[in-house]
Amino acid sequence: MGSGFVDILRFIIDLYAAILIVRLLLQLVQADFFNPLSQSIFKVTAPIVEPLHKIFPTLGRFNIAALMAAILVKWSFYVVMMVLGAIFPQQLPLFLVVSSLSLFGTLIEIYFYGILIVAISSWIGTLDHPTVRLVNQVIDPYMKPFRNIIPPIGMIDISPMVAILTLMFARAQILPLLNGLI
Repeated sequence: MGSGFVDILRFIIDLYAAILIVRLLLQLVQADFFNPLSQSIFKVTAPIVEPLHKIFPTLGRFNIAALMAAILVKWSFYVVMMVLGAIFPQQLPLFLVVSSLSLFGTLIEIYFYGILIVAISSWIGTLDHPTVRLVNQVIDPYMKPFRNIIPPIGMIDISPMVAILTLMFARAQILPLLNGLI
């Protein structure tokens, strides 16, 4: 198989895993379930998450089944690579750990782009758009500590910049540290 096939497969799997993490976050923050984007995310992820609910219960608002689905979807890439002969079957348990840790990077990306979406929307005045409201609901728990510590300077709120810098630090320093543990 060519490199192009592998790249496309990785992109599709990473995208679906990100959607599963967004579903987890939507339930965790109790975002607007009736938002059209929420409905779409729940419908797209239901075929994998719903069967896993029989094995992994939801603890409070934390949907363990969605988290396990994201891990298994990420891991499925390595299973396909094993079938194609690119990795050995003995390496699959290690790649399960790699898949789990890579979701931390996915979470960083979700918050990073979510903050950018809300910041740009505030500049152009589209904060009332249903999608922007939903994104704001998801990133608000992450943003709250920054907003509490850093007061607005006049009409300018610099807390999103500090939050993004924190995410960039985590991506540059903490992710390599976690990857080094493997």
